[in-house]
Amino acid sequence: MAGGHERSMKALREVWRRAENSLCADCGKPDPDWASSTLGVFICLSCSGIHRNIPSISKVKSLKMDYWDDAQVQFLAKHGNAVTKATYEAHIPIYYYQPTYNDCQVLREQWIRAKYERKEFTEPGKQLPYSDGVKEGMLWKRGRDNGQFLPRKFVLSEREGCLKYFTKQDAKEPKLNVKIDVINATFQPVKIGNPNGLQITYLKDNKTRNIFVYHESGKEVVDWFNAIRSVQFHYLKVAFPIASDNEIKNRLTRNFLKEGYMEKTGPKQREAFKKRWFTLDHRRLMYFKDPLDAFAKGEVFVGSRENGYSVQKGLPSGAQGNFSWHYGLTIVTPDREYLFTCETETDQLDWIAAFTSVINQAMTPQEYASEWLDAISFSS
Repeated sequence: MAGGHERSMKALREVWRRAENSLCADCGKPDPDWASSTLGVFICLSCSGIHRNIPSISKVKSLKMDYWDDAQVQFLAKHGNAVTKATYEAHIPIYYYQPTYNDCQVLREQWIRAKYERKEFTEPGKQLPYSDGVKEGMLWKRGRDNGQFLPRKFVLSEREGCLKYFTKQDAKEPKLNVKIDVINATFQPVKIGNPNGLQITYLKDNKTRNIFVYHESGKEVVDWFNAIRSVQFHYLKVAFPIASDNEIKNRLTRNFLKEGYMEKTGPKQREAFKKRWFTLDHRRLMYFKDPLDAFAKGEVFVGSRENGYSVQKGLPSGAQGNFSWHYGLTIVTPDREYLFTCETETDQLDWIAAFTSVINQAMTPQEYASEWLDAISFSS
């Protein structure tokens, strides 16, 4: 008996050590130490919790703590991540967002359910709820002035190339009509205070505007997210016919590089520092009085190193404004310096790393056209 158990564990370790099984099959996290005995995939602890919620599809066990019999080990050996992915991920639309371990729970859960429970990607040309170029439904939207979430009708149309919302179900004219190519969408469960919270941003007069929404159904809100990506993808395929699918995919919705509180001072560098919420959306640094504000108080363009932009640890010796946080950083642009302070050294180093990653990237022709944003006031 003991010899049989040892033999099974040795065989299990051999399968576990295969290169294909070194990352979680669902989120890509390194060194997964759980597996599904019914699907044959190696997964991380976090994804195993999602699998545990669909027991009719997946039965999970710890690779370190649970007993695996010979039949289960042989099943893992026959399948593994590569074989299982070839079945359940065979026909993923190019625009579909495949979450990583850094993404929120609702994205990862719906990705796992889409693969194994609904089998959305096993057949070519399958009609999916986010793939037909139009989507209409109700979302709870946060009011700009009162902060209350109220149901609003949203309509997404590939033919019209836009996203609209209406304040009333029977309203003939939309409250908002936004072209699809200026929209971004990113999940913000913590900021919005709802596990299915989605932040939709768009550009109007080259300034950023925010809409905060959620839906009670995780599937529905993720379907909205991927429907936006689908419409964007097809719009950009027409607008940029010689661009590859991967180039277009990289221009779809994106997560913010960094968000959080910092203190800032005005252009004279003698004003008192004020605590503000900052969002770094690639080359746009925006600040808000409150994380859920609809409009940014100011924006600044963050260019590349070869164009005279840099980030420095600490504040210039001549800075005179009063501040309560003592971990400073300075953004240097061709026109002026922007001074900030962070509450902790960790925050300071994280912001410096985020700015450095942007500044070290060469600018695209489209970004050169936006560089005038650097002159927008940061004095409020």
